[in-house]
Amino acid sequence: MFQSRVSIAILMVIATVISRILPHPPNFTPVLAVSLFSGAYVADRRLALFVPLLAMFLSDLYIGFHDLIPVIYGFMILAVLFGKQIRSSLTKSFGYTVVGSVVFFVLTNLAVWATSGMYSLDLSGLVTCFTLAIPFFQNSIVGDLVYSGILFGSMAFLNRTVFSTAKQNA
Repeated sequence: MFQSRVSIAILMVIATVISRILPHPPNFTPVLAVSLFSGAYVADRRLALFVPLLAMFLSDLYIGFHDLIPVIYGFMILAVLFGKQIRSSLTKSFGYTVVGSVVFFVLTNLAVWATSGMYSLDLSGLVTCFTLAIPFFQNSIVGDLVYSGILFGSMAFLNRTVFSTAKQNA
C-alpha cells in the first residue's frame, strides 16, 4: 500500500509539472488539487508538503520565478494542511476546493495590488486589481474543480475497487 501511495505522489509531481509547462488556459492548473490531495492521502506530512512544492519548483525552473512565489508556495502549504481535514470525503474535497480557490484568488490579488506597482494603493486600485483578475479566477476555479474531481474521484474509485480487493486478498 505504501509503495502505491508513493507512486501516486510521484505521478502527481510529473503530471503537475507537465500541466504547467504545456499550453493551457491561464490559471487552469492542478496545483490546488494536488496540494489538497497530498494533504488528504499522503500520510507522511513531509512528503505531503514536498509533493506540490517540488512540482511547483520544477515547473518554475522552466517557466521562471516571480515575485509572488512566497505567497503561492505559502498558500500551497496551507492547502496541504486543508487537505489533512478532507480524508476520503468527496463532499469535503469539493468544499475545500471551492474555499481554496477563493482564498488563493484573494491572497494572490492582494499581493499583486500591494506589491506590483500596477495599481494605486487605494480602494480604487484594489477594486481595479480584483475586477481585472476575475477571468483568471474563473479559469482557476474550473481547473481546481476539474483536477480535484479527477484526483479525489479516482482515489475514491481505487479505494472501492483496487485497494479494497488488495486488503481482502492479503
